[in-house]
Amino acid sequence: MRILPCGETALLVECAPEQVASLHAALLASSLQLADVVPAARTVLVRCAPSLLTSVREQLEAFLSAPLPPAPAPAPGTTLTIEVRYDGPDLERVAVLTGLDATDVVAAHTGRPWRVVFGGFAPGFAYLEGGDERLAVPRRETPRTEVPAGSVGLADGYSGIYPRSSPGGWQLIGRTTAVLWDAGREPPALLRPGWWVRFVAVER
Repeated sequence: MRILPCGETALLVECAPEQVASLHAALLASSLQLADVVPAARTVLVRCAPSLLTSVREQLEAFLSAPLPPAPAPAPGTTLTIEVRYDGPDLERVAVLTGLDATDVVAAHTGRPWRVVFGGFAPGFAYLEGGDERLAVPRRETPRTEVPAGSVGLADGYSGIYPRSSPGGWQLIGRTTAVLWDAGREPPALLRPGWWVRFVAVER
């Protein structure tokens, strides 16, 4: 890991992808005086008051000198159940890529909870990790120009749900009616880093 300056009120911690969730959880639970902690694919942004920047950097360096604890298991009230109809256009393709049949793909996707690691791409889009390792499939060679809102996909070891209609290259295995982003809701994003998602198969 290394710590980089990021403006006058933040520091950027570069780390390996598999360290992001653990570092995010550890920082939230730490005694550091932080205004915000924002995880991404390979970084965690740490924001604080300008007057505390030097002190926070020193504390952060000391904090990172010890091994990180593993990311915590789901806590009560932090797991959301999302119903999915598994009829996506790439379901059979994912079955071929993984060596499973379509039924086994669904069973693997619903078999364990997925951790919300970070958001990106579009408001409300969350990258979920920690699912069945067999579902680590590549993105489509040719992205679609339009993916319907609510589409559930897989790509590069992550699962995700498209919050609105947009272009996209993930392998689509199903769809949900869950509202991922609502500007009138507080907070607007349904899925937040540190939370968990349990997918449940439904017929309609």
